[in-house]
Amino acid sequence: MVDGTGNNPKSDTEPNMEDDWAAAMAEQALAESSAPQAQSAQIFPSFGETAGKASMMNELDMILDIPVQIAVELGRTKITIKNLLQLAHGSVVELDAMAGEPMSVYVNGTLIAQGEVVVVNDKFGIRLTDIITPSERMRKIGR
Repeated sequence: MVDGTGNNPKSDTEPNMEDDWAAAMAEQALAESSAPQAQSAQIFPSFGETAGKASMMNELDMILDIPVQIAVELGRTKITIKNLLQLAHGSVVELDAMAGEPMSVYVNGTLIAQGEVVVVNDKFGIRLTDIITPSERMRKIGR
């Protein structure tokens, strides 16, 4: 690259980007041509290997403390803004779910389970009755 004075603005100590890329590409081509194909397939361990299981457990440990948002949905309804503004203390809003019907459990907005309400030590909870498998979740996404 040449500036307005006709001089090259890059100093001799600054690496030339094109030369670096060319050297990296040549090194990669050399490595690919000299390495046997069977060896390159072993870069990533098989999930069936015992060493791979230990490695996967270490990787899983890294995400165990990540918080997620859990929501339990009793039911839904649609009302007009007029009716919404008329709601007061003690008002009842009818939901589309029937009494005794399982409630949906969402993790970060994704349905993962269904369950029933329980009361433990004066606090509400949910007892999971059905876990949604990953394949079932994929089928619902495909719809």
